[in-house]
Amino acid sequence: MDLKRTKHNTLRGTRADVVTSEMFLLIKRVSELRATYQIRLLTYAAIRDNKKLVIEVPGECVIHRGLHDLAQQYSGNVTIVRE
Repeated sequence: MDLKRTKHNTLRGTRADVVTSEMFLLIKRVSELRATYQIRLLTYAAIRDNKKLVIEVPGECVIHRGLHDLAQQYSGNVTIVRE
């Protein structure tokens, strides 16, 4: 297996907080959220594995346009849930 590394020789990758046979759950307790590398990578994994990526955020969290567009573009795989 060919592992990807950053310029500082650190392995690249991400993990969801919860992984089931049907979904990846990513819990973010933040005041604002963007389409980060972590979210884009998990979106790719959800599409590849035919799963859903559920991103759980607080009710007052500001979702930036890039993440909103990503969730809209891949609405079959990406859902943002407010608590």
